[in-house]
Amino acid sequence: MVEVVELTDDALLGRICKRLRKTAVSVLGGYLLAEFSQLTLFPRWSCSILITAWEQRKFADFVTASGIRNSENLDLPSYSVTNDRGFVPQDEQFENGGTMREADKTSYWIVEPNSFAYNPARINVGSIGYQSTGGNVIVSSLYEVFRTDETCDDHFLWHWFKTRLFTQQIEMLQEGGVRLYFFFDKLLKSGISMPSVDEQRLIGEQFDWLDSLITLHQRKRCNGPFTHPLVWEQRKLGDCFDFLQNNTLPRADLNLESGSARNIHYGDILIKFGDCLGLGSDKLPFVDDESILSKYVNSTLRVGDVIFADTAEDESAGKCVELVKLPNEPVISGLHTIPARPKFPFGSGYLGHYLNAPAYHDQLLPLLQGIKVVSISKTALQETQICFPTALEQSAIGASLNALDSLITLHQ
Repeated sequence: MVEVVELTDDALLGRICKRLRKTAVSVLGGYLLAEFSQLTLFPRWSCSILITAWEQRKFADFVTASGIRNSENLDLPSYSVTNDRGFVPQDEQFENGGTMREADKTSYWIVEPNSFAYNPARINVGSIGYQSTGGNVIVSSLYEVFRTDETCDDHFLWHWFKTRLFTQQIEMLQEGGVRLYFFFDKLLKSGISMPSVDEQRLIGEQFDWLDSLITLHQRKRCNGPFTHPLVWEQRKLGDCFDFLQNNTLPRADLNLESGSARNIHYGDILIKFGDCLGLGSDKLPFVDDESILSKYVNSTLRVGDVIFADTAEDESAGKCVELVKLPNEPVISGLHTIPARPKFPFGSGYLGHYLNAPAYHDQLLPLLQGIKVVSISKTALQETQICFPTALEQSAIGASLNALDSLITLHQ
């Protein structure tokens, strides 16, 4: 079924914002706070297009090998394909062009503009490039060269290649012994979910725009007053937090009507709450037992506290929420939670976004215990490492990402 929707489609917006948010924690830094109000996110989204259901396709349906042998030994620019910059002239990649500068290049591939090329032995680390120089170039015969047909937008595909979706297919289909290879025949067997060409083009344009925005701000950081992530302070989480007491009240002992205290349940952290809990704090359930608060008088939660969900059915165990606003009633931490209080001030919003980002959460994955239900222990959390910049930058990062969350919520 075809449906006319605004370009602010929430699922698409969410996917794009998620990418920006992941990058923003380590790249945009503090200057973004001052400039955020001047940024116009998704400027081209001002009209309606047709959004269709995504189709599962094989690469063999829209991709063909396009390398042409340089049999006449044409004097064309020699390029390499790197995992961080894509197509790069060999004179830049290697001093004086490397050992292949004067080599016979009749076996090289001629790569026409608007073609892709990748190293089958290093595609697993991102060695793929898109040829957009405006003229023909040549690459080593070891590379695989291909192009797409009119049913695929190259910019959309380029950004898809940088996702975990492609990496998973490489891991599944690559073959070899000591060194693994992902040759062109394996690419043809790979699958991808694709929308219409118009929607592909829209997504590709927006990711191109985000990449340009990130690059712009990376350059500004070089001359700005803010620190580089490599020089952020790094400490054990246990050195930065004191742990509080939680209760073991099930849902059956909570209500949405009234009570002397409110409760944070681990299920709400995993499913209902975002990285930070602010405006929705007045929706927290009440505790039925009026006497419960006296048992946790020293563990009543404050703004700035972080509450971890220690149990889940998947790798989301360890997800947390930072409290940035609280209701009038006292709040206590509930079943399967680990409440933590910073030993020193952090910028509002920073901890919630950082501790839920892969930069931190990936540390928890090898520490999870269990089979059907997995959990993280307080002891394991204490040994993990956290990184943070100055308090000014923390506040700026938190404010910027909170603004993005608000934008997503607005369009939903």
